[in-house]
Amino acid sequence: MSEKVKGAAIGIDLGTTYSCAAVWFDVKKRVEVIPNEQGNNITPSYVAFNDAELLVGDGAKNHIARNPTNTVFDVKRLIGCRFHESQVQKDMESWPFKIIEGPAEKPTVVVKLKGEEKKYAPKELSAMVLKKMKECAEAFIGRVVTDAVITVPDYFNNNQ
Repeated sequence: MSEKVKGAAIGIDLGTTYSCAAVWFDVKKRVEVIPNEQGNNITPSYVAFNDAELLVGDGAKNHIARNPTNTVFDVKRLIGCRFHESQVQKDMESWPFKIIEGPAEKPTVVVKLKGEEKKYAPKELSAMVLKKMKECAEAFIGRVVTDAVITVPDYFNNNQ
């Protein structure tokens, strides 16, 4: 292991409802949970869309009260699934956002952004949450994050 680390490495728990990130501080000899812009140690795993912008985290969660059909959450469970699977169909009944069958029978989320209909794969929406967590980490530690370990729920299968 003689490779030099190019930047900081973080750990991210990409949760269904909330996500959090942490970093090891060698000088302090401890791990610290990374707060978001609001100072919270957890960030809602929500993505919201409106006529002007895309919101991720706390801003997206706050948006849900005003427009629940354009706020997306809990889609990480759709990664690697087929649209017609019974669990996907069951989940769709409880979500306020629209899911359609996309390419290769994959579930696809449909939202309105800036007045236009947009389609996103669940992994794209999860990536938006991960990007938010990375940005919060970089602001907290003052360095570029080049590596991350991301937790995977135990119920995930190999496709997910």
